[in-house]
Amino acid sequence: MTTGLCVSAKTKDSTTESVLDSKGYTGTLPDILDKFQTTKPEKGTPIFEAEEGFDDPDKLKPIPRDNPAFVDIILKKDKTSTYVNDINRIIPQLESLIDSIENNEDVQRFVAKATTFSFSVGALRKKFEGKPESYYISYEKLMQLALRAKSIAELRREGAEYNKYLAYQSAGAIYAPDNVNRELQYFMEECIEVLKVLREVD
Repeated sequence: MTTGLCVSAKTKDSTTESVLDSKGYTGTLPDILDKFQTTKPEKGTPIFEAEEGFDDPDKLKPIPRDNPAFVDIILKKDKTSTYVNDINRIIPQLESLIDSIENNEDVQRFVAKATTFSFSVGALRKKFEGKPESYYISYEKLMQLALRAKSIAELRREGAEYNKYLAYQSAGAIYAPDNVNRELQYFMEECIEVLKVLREVD
């Protein structure tokens, strides 16, 4: 019995070996050591070239005020940043208002731009009234200029509408083209002065 078992085991082992031999890999394995060699660090070149005197305050470039993302993300997020961001939205409206006077645009366009400017300043007032920002010179100047924008827009609108009826009366002198143009020039000078103040807000 013992002999039978041994023969059976030997037969089984030889069969298993022949099966395993046919399933294995024959041939020589590729040399893959060169693919795992440590790489030498390469010298990198800086993305930005250093400029001479970059730390000189006189040579520093101004911040990109026309990019709200810079004001919101790069600058510290605080009340001042929010105020600056709002001022940056008003600056183009004020510039457009000045252009309207310089280019002698029609009454309708001027009134539309003056109204938009007044609404924006009104929104600024609601947001910062009673807060530290309401004591800024730029804030006070804007509030005064918004009132002037409303009055000059009303003057132009009424002048275009009533001048032909009041031209020969003393009450119509205020709507006379010369007077309206003079008031527009005064207003434009005020706009330019306030614009200078706004551009210095930081």
